[in-house]
Amino acid sequence: MSSEETSFDAELAPFRQWTDVSQHALNSYVEANNAVLAAMGLRPSGSRSSPSASTGASGAEDPAPVVELSFGNESWSMVRSSDERDELEVGDYVRFSKPIREADVSAFAQITGDTNRLHLEDEFAEETQFAGRIVHGTLVAGTISAALARLPGLTIYLSQDLEFHAPVELDETVTAECEIVEDLGSDRYRLRTTVSNEDDQVVIDGEAVVLVSESPDSSASSER
Repeated sequence: MSSEETSFDAELAPFRQWTDVSQHALNSYVEANNAVLAAMGLRPSGSRSSPSASTGASGAEDPAPVVELSFGNESWSMVRSSDERDELEVGDYVRFSKPIREADVSAFAQITGDTNRLHLEDEFAEETQFAGRIVHGTLVAGTISAALARLPGLTIYLSQDLEFHAPVELDETVTAECEIVEDLGSDRYRLRTTVSNEDDQVVIDGEAVVLVSESPDSSASSER
C-alpha cells in the first residue's frame, strides 16, 4: 500500500466511524419503534407475524389488504365498495370492525385524561344505571375515523356530528360504517356515519364531511 493510500484511509476513518455510529443508532431506533408498535398490537402492513401468514398456497407473499394503511391488527376487519379514489360516488361505503378491549379503554383514559370511574372501576360502575363498566363514547366514535381512513386515497376530516344511542361494553366488537350520501365537489363528500354493536344495534349515529385527496404514494407511483 502506498503512502498516498494510507493517508487517504486515515482521512476517511472519522467518516467511517460516524457512518457506523449513525447506522447503529438508526437500527436501534427501528427496533425500539417496532417494539412499541408490537406492544400496542400493531405491525407494519408489509410484515407478517408468522411464515404461515406471510405466504399463500403458492408460496408467494400475500399483498397488504389496503395499501394506504401502514399498520394493522389481525382482530380488525374492513370492507369497502370501491378501491379507486377517482371512482368514489354516492352510495359507496366502507366498514371497519374491531373488538374494544380492556387495554383500549385503559390506554384511552391515559392518553386523553378521561378517567371517569364509569369506564375504569367495576364496583363503581355496577352501582350506576349501566350495571357495569362501559367504553368511553368518544373511543367508540373513534372507529368512525378508523373507517374513514380506509377510504381509497388520503382522507381528511372536515366535520363530524354525533348522536349517542346506547353504551358499548368491554370486549364487544363494534362496526363503523361510513356511506357517501352527497358529493360536494372538489374532492369533498358528506357521509352518514354509524357504529353498531354485535346485535346490529346502532349505538352511534351521525354525519361527517371529509376531503379525500390523492395519496402521496399514488402520486409517486404514477411518476415512475
